[in-house]
Amino acid sequence: MVSAKKRRRGEQKEYSPQMRVLFEYAHVFLGAAIVAISFNLFLLPNQIASGGVSGVSTVVYAVTQFEPAFTQWALNIPLFIAGVVLLGGLKYGAKTLVGTLFLPYVVFLTRNWEPATSDPLLAALFGGIGVGLGLGIVFRSNSSTGGTDLAAQVINKYTGVSLGASVFMMDGLVVLSSAIVFNIEFALYALISLYVTGKTIDIVQVGLGRSKMAMIISDQQEQVKKDILEKVDRGVTKLDGHGGYTDDERPVLLCVVNHNEVSRLKQVVKATDPGAFVIVSDTNEVLGEGFKT
Repeated sequence: MVSAKKRRRGEQKEYSPQMRVLFEYAHVFLGAAIVAISFNLFLLPNQIASGGVSGVSTVVYAVTQFEPAFTQWALNIPLFIAGVVLLGGLKYGAKTLVGTLFLPYVVFLTRNWEPATSDPLLAALFGGIGVGLGLGIVFRSNSSTGGTDLAAQVINKYTGVSLGASVFMMDGLVVLSSAIVFNIEFALYALISLYVTGKTIDIVQVGLGRSKMAMIISDQQEQVKKDILEKVDRGVTKLDGHGGYTDDERPVLLCVVNHNEVSRLKQVVKATDPGAFVIVSDTNEVLGEGFKT
Protein backbone atom coordinates (compact mmCIF):
# COMPACT_ATOMS: atom_id res chain seq x y z
CA MET A 1 0.00 0.00 0.00
CA VAL A 2 1.33 3.43 -0.91
CA SER A 3 0.19 6.67 0.70
CA ALA A 4 -1.79 9.29 -1.20
CA LYS A 5 1.27 11.55 -1.15
CA LYS A 6 3.35 8.89 -2.92
CA ARG A 7 0.56 8.20 -5.38
CA ARG A 8 0.47 11.87 -6.33
CA ARG A 9 4.25 11.87 -6.70
CA GLY A 10 4.11 8.97 -9.12
CA GLU A 11 1.24 10.31 -11.21
CA GLN A 12 2.02 11.36 -14.76
CA LYS A 13 -0.23 13.38 -17.00
CA GLU A 14 -1.75 11.33 -19.77
CA TYR A 15 -1.38 12.69 -23.29
CA SER A 16 -3.36 11.89 -26.39
CA PRO A 17 -1.79 9.55 -28.97
CA GLN A 18 -1.29 12.53 -31.27
CA MET A 19 0.58 14.46 -28.58
CA ARG A 20 2.79 11.45 -27.79
CA VAL A 21 3.71 11.13 -31.46
CA LEU A 22 4.46 14.86 -31.59
CA PHE A 23 6.73 14.57 -28.54
CA GLU A 24 8.53 11.59 -30.06
CA TYR A 25 9.25 13.48 -33.28
CA ALA A 26 10.39 16.49 -31.24
CA HIS A 27 12.84 14.18 -29.44
CA VAL A 28 14.15 12.90 -32.77
CA PHE A 29 14.76 16.44 -34.03
CA LEU A 30 16.33 17.56 -30.74
CA GLY A 31 18.54 14.49 -30.37
CA ALA A 32 19.71 14.56 -33.99
CA ALA A 33 20.54 18.27 -33.68
CA ILE A 34 22.63 17.67 -30.53
CA VAL A 35 24.55 14.87 -32.27
CA ALA A 36 25.21 17.03 -35.32
CA ILE A 37 26.35 20.06 -33.32
CA SER A 38 28.63 17.91 -31.15
CA PHE A 39 30.11 16.45 -34.32
CA ASN A 40 30.95 19.90 -35.74
CA LEU A 41 32.12 21.48 -32.47
CA PHE A 42 34.28 18.64 -31.17
CA LEU A 43 34.81 15.57 -33.34
CA LEU A 44 35.30 16.76 -36.92
CA PRO A 45 37.75 19.63 -36.27
CA ASN A 46 39.88 17.38 -34.07
CA GLN A 47 39.84 14.44 -36.52
CA ILE A 48 38.15 12.05 -34.10
CA ALA A 49 36.39 9.33 -36.10
CA SER A 50 34.51 7.57 -33.33
CA GLY A 51 32.63 5.01 -35.38
CA GLY A 52 29.46 5.11 -37.41
CA VAL A 53 28.65 7.09 -40.52
CA SER A 54 29.87 10.29 -38.86
CA GLY A 55 33.26 8.65 -38.33
CA VAL A 56 33.38 7.61 -41.97
CA SER A 57 32.55 11.16 -43.05
CA THR A 58 35.38 12.47 -40.83
CA VAL A 59 37.92 10.20 -42.54
CA VAL A 60 36.55 11.00 -46.02
CA TYR A 61 36.71 14.74 -45.28
CA ALA A 62 40.35 14.47 -44.18
CA VAL A 63 41.30 12.68 -47.41
CA THR A 64 39.14 14.44 -50.01
CA GLN A 65 37.70 17.58 -48.31
CA PHE A 66 34.27 16.27 -49.35
CA GLU A 67 31.53 17.85 -47.22
CA PRO A 68 30.72 15.50 -44.26
CA ALA A 69 26.97 16.15 -44.53
CA PHE A 70 26.98 14.93 -48.14
CA THR A 71 28.91 11.81 -47.17
CA GLN A 72 26.42 11.10 -44.41
CA TRP A 73 23.44 11.51 -46.75
CA ALA A 74 25.19 9.38 -49.39
CA LEU A 75 25.59 6.55 -46.87
CA ASN A 76 22.47 6.95 -44.74
CA ILE A 77 19.88 7.00 -47.52
CA PRO A 78 21.02 3.75 -49.23
CA LEU A 79 21.35 2.09 -45.82
CA PHE A 80 17.80 3.13 -44.97
CA ILE A 81 16.49 1.72 -48.25
CA ALA A 82 18.48 -1.47 -47.70
CA GLY A 83 16.99 -1.76 -44.25
CA VAL A 84 13.45 -1.49 -45.61
CA VAL A 85 14.08 -3.99 -48.43
CA LEU A 86 16.32 -6.55 -46.73
CA LEU A 87 14.83 -6.42 -43.26
CA GLY A 88 11.25 -6.54 -44.51
CA GLY A 89 10.20 -3.19 -43.13
CA LEU A 90 12.07 -0.87 -40.82
CA LYS A 91 11.45 -1.22 -37.11
CA TYR A 92 11.40 2.49 -36.40
CA GLY A 93 9.69 3.58 -39.63
CA ALA A 94 9.21 7.23 -40.44
CA LYS A 95 10.96 8.52 -37.33
CA THR A 96 14.18 6.82 -38.37
CA LEU A 97 13.89 8.36 -41.84
CA VAL A 98 13.50 11.77 -40.19
CA GLY A 99 16.61 11.22 -38.07
CA THR A 100 18.53 9.86 -41.05
CA LEU A 101 17.85 12.98 -43.12
CA PHE A 102 17.77 15.66 -40.41
CA LEU A 103 21.10 14.88 -38.72
CA PRO A 104 23.24 15.53 -41.83
CA TYR A 105 21.11 18.61 -42.54
CA VAL A 106 22.08 20.12 -39.17
CA VAL A 107 25.70 19.08 -39.80
CA PHE A 108 25.53 21.09 -43.03
CA LEU A 109 23.88 24.12 -41.38
CA THR A 110 26.48 24.28 -38.59
CA ARG A 111 29.52 23.40 -40.71
CA ASN A 112 31.08 26.86 -40.27
CA TRP A 113 30.73 27.05 -36.49
CA GLU A 114 33.98 27.61 -34.61
CA PRO A 115 35.36 24.49 -32.88
CA ALA A 116 34.78 24.47 -29.14
CA THR A 117 38.31 23.21 -28.41
CA SER A 118 41.52 22.22 -30.15
CA ASP A 119 42.48 19.75 -27.42
CA PRO A 120 41.76 16.24 -28.79
CA LEU A 121 41.21 14.75 -25.35
CA LEU A 122 38.64 17.37 -24.41
CA ALA A 123 37.06 16.94 -27.84
CA ALA A 124 36.85 13.16 -27.37
CA LEU A 125 35.26 13.52 -23.93
CA PHE A 126 32.77 16.28 -24.64
CA GLY A 127 32.07 15.10 -28.18
CA GLY A 128 31.30 11.67 -26.77
CA ILE A 129 29.01 13.19 -24.16
CA GLY A 130 27.18 15.27 -26.77
CA VAL A 131 26.73 12.40 -29.20
CA GLY A 132 25.63 10.08 -26.40
CA LEU A 133 23.14 12.64 -25.10
CA GLY A 134 21.65 13.17 -28.55
CA LEU A 135 21.45 9.47 -29.39
CA GLY A 136 19.98 8.70 -25.98
CA ILE A 137 17.20 11.23 -26.58
CA VAL A 138 16.53 9.72 -30.02
CA PHE A 139 16.50 6.18 -28.63
CA ARG A 140 14.02 7.17 -25.91
CA SER A 141 11.56 8.01 -28.68
CA ASN A 142 11.94 4.46 -30.11
CA SER A 143 13.78 5.80 -33.09
CA SER A 144 17.25 5.85 -34.62
CA THR A 145 19.48 8.05 -36.73
CA GLY A 146 20.09 5.16 -39.14
CA GLY A 147 23.66 4.73 -40.33
CA THR A 148 25.73 1.71 -39.42
CA ASP A 149 23.06 0.48 -36.98
CA LEU A 150 21.02 -0.55 -40.02
CA ALA A 151 24.01 -2.16 -41.68
CA ALA A 152 24.64 -4.12 -38.47
CA GLN A 153 21.03 -5.39 -38.53
CA VAL A 154 21.48 -6.59 -42.12
CA ILE A 155 24.74 -8.37 -41.21
CA ASN A 156 23.05 -9.93 -38.20
CA LYS A 157 20.15 -11.24 -40.28
CA TYR A 158 22.14 -12.71 -43.16
CA THR A 159 25.31 -13.93 -41.43
CA GLY A 160 24.17 -14.87 -37.95
CA VAL A 161 26.78 -12.59 -36.36
CA SER A 162 25.30 -11.04 -33.21
CA LEU A 163 24.07 -7.47 -33.41
CA GLY A 164 26.56 -6.30 -30.78
CA ALA A 165 29.45 -7.95 -32.62
CA SER A 166 28.30 -6.43 -35.91
CA VAL A 167 28.20 -2.90 -34.47
CA PHE A 168 31.58 -3.43 -32.80
CA MET A 169 33.08 -4.73 -36.05
CA MET A 170 31.86 -1.77 -38.09
CA ASP A 171 32.92 0.81 -35.50
CA GLY A 172 36.25 -0.99 -35.23
CA LEU A 173 36.82 -0.67 -38.96
CA VAL A 174 36.12 3.07 -38.78
CA VAL A 175 38.54 3.52 -35.89
CA LEU A 176 41.15 1.40 -37.71
CA SER A 177 40.80 3.56 -40.80
CA SER A 178 41.34 6.66 -38.64
CA ALA A 179 44.56 5.12 -37.33
CA ILE A 180 45.72 4.65 -40.92
CA VAL A 181 44.63 8.06 -42.24
CA PHE A 182 45.61 10.08 -39.15
CA ASN A 183 47.69 8.17 -36.59
CA ILE A 184 47.28 5.70 -33.74
CA GLU A 185 46.91 8.49 -31.20
CA PHE A 186 43.77 9.83 -32.87
CA ALA A 187 42.39 6.30 -33.03
CA LEU A 188 42.85 6.02 -29.27
CA TYR A 189 41.00 9.31 -28.80
CA ALA A 190 38.23 7.87 -30.97
CA LEU A 191 37.99 4.83 -28.66
CA ILE A 192 37.68 7.15 -25.66
CA SER A 193 34.89 9.02 -27.40
CA LEU A 194 33.10 5.75 -28.25
CA TYR A 195 33.27 4.65 -24.62
CA VAL A 196 31.97 7.97 -23.32
CA THR A 197 29.17 7.91 -25.88
CA GLY A 198 28.03 4.48 -24.72
CA LYS A 199 28.06 5.47 -21.05
CA THR A 200 26.17 8.68 -21.76
CA ILE A 201 23.49 6.79 -23.70
CA ASP A 202 23.06 4.50 -20.68
CA ILE A 203 22.64 7.49 -18.37
CA VAL A 204 20.05 9.11 -20.65
CA GLN A 205 18.17 5.83 -21.00
CA VAL A 206 18.22 4.84 -17.32
CA GLY A 207 18.66 8.21 -15.63
CA LEU A 208 21.06 9.59 -13.06
CA GLY A 209 18.84 8.71 -10.15
CA ARG A 210 19.89 5.63 -8.25
CA SER A 211 17.25 4.05 -6.09
CA LYS A 212 18.00 1.45 -3.45
CA MET A 213 16.37 -1.93 -3.00
CA ALA A 214 16.26 -3.33 0.54
CA MET A 215 15.55 -6.95 1.45
CA ILE A 216 14.77 -7.46 5.12
CA ILE A 217 14.53 -10.69 7.12
CA SER A 218 13.18 -10.17 10.60
CA ASP A 219 11.61 -12.14 13.43
CA GLN A 220 9.26 -9.18 13.82
CA GLN A 221 8.43 -8.76 10.18
CA GLU A 222 4.82 -7.66 10.72
CA GLN A 223 5.87 -4.76 12.94
CA VAL A 224 8.79 -3.90 10.63
CA LYS A 225 6.41 -3.84 7.68
CA LYS A 226 3.98 -1.59 9.57
CA ASP A 227 6.72 0.83 10.62
CA ILE A 228 8.12 1.12 7.06
CA LEU A 229 4.66 1.87 5.71
CA GLU A 230 3.96 4.51 8.36
CA LYS A 231 7.35 6.04 9.14
CA VAL A 232 9.19 5.77 5.80
CA ASP A 233 6.04 6.11 3.73
CA ARG A 234 7.12 3.46 1.24
CA GLY A 235 5.37 0.33 0.05
CA VAL A 236 6.52 -3.12 1.16
CA THR A 237 6.15 -6.47 -0.56
CA LYS A 238 6.31 -9.72 1.41
CA LEU A 239 8.10 -12.54 -0.41
CA ASP A 240 7.96 -16.19 0.55
CA GLY A 241 11.26 -17.44 1.90
CA HIS A 242 12.69 -20.41 3.79
CA GLY A 243 15.82 -20.77 5.88
CA GLY A 244 18.50 -22.72 4.05
CA TYR A 245 19.54 -24.69 7.14
CA THR A 246 16.27 -25.20 9.03
CA ASP A 247 13.87 -24.91 6.08
CA ASP A 248 11.63 -22.85 8.37
CA GLU A 249 9.48 -20.16 6.83
CA ARG A 250 11.41 -16.86 6.71
CA PRO A 251 9.37 -14.20 4.88
CA VAL A 252 11.44 -11.54 3.13
CA LEU A 253 10.30 -7.93 3.04
CA LEU A 254 11.16 -6.11 -0.18
CA CYS A 255 11.21 -2.31 -0.21
CA VAL A 256 12.51 0.21 -2.76
CA VAL A 257 13.46 3.71 -1.61
CA ASN A 258 15.24 6.75 -2.97
CA HIS A 259 18.91 7.08 -2.02
CA ASN A 260 18.14 9.83 0.50
CA GLU A 261 15.65 7.56 2.31
CA VAL A 262 18.08 4.71 2.99
CA SER A 263 19.28 6.01 6.35
CA ARG A 264 15.72 6.51 7.55
CA LEU A 265 14.78 3.00 6.46
CA LYS A 266 17.72 1.44 8.31
CA GLN A 267 16.97 3.45 11.45
CA VAL A 268 13.34 2.33 11.45
CA VAL A 269 14.23 -1.33 10.95
CA LYS A 270 16.96 -1.26 13.61
CA ALA A 271 14.67 0.44 16.14
CA THR A 272 12.02 -2.24 15.62
CA ASP A 273 14.29 -5.27 15.38
CA PRO A 274 18.02 -4.73 16.10
CA GLY A 275 18.72 -8.29 14.96
CA ALA A 276 17.09 -7.92 11.53
CA PHE A 277 19.09 -9.04 8.50
CA VAL A 278 19.09 -6.22 5.92
CA ILE A 279 20.52 -6.21 2.40
CA VAL A 280 20.63 -2.89 0.54
CA SER A 281 21.64 -2.82 -3.12
CA ASP A 282 21.58 -0.38 -6.02
CA THR A 283 18.86 -0.52 -8.61
CA ASN A 284 19.19 1.52 -11.78
CA GLU A 285 15.60 2.16 -12.73
CA VAL A 286 12.31 1.86 -10.88
CA LEU A 287 8.94 2.28 -12.57
CA GLY A 288 5.67 2.50 -10.70
CA GLU A 289 3.83 4.39 -7.98
CA GLY A 290 6.09 6.76 -6.09
CA PHE A 291 8.75 6.49 -8.78
CA LYS A 292 8.91 7.06 -12.55
CA THR A 293 5.91 5.98 -14.59
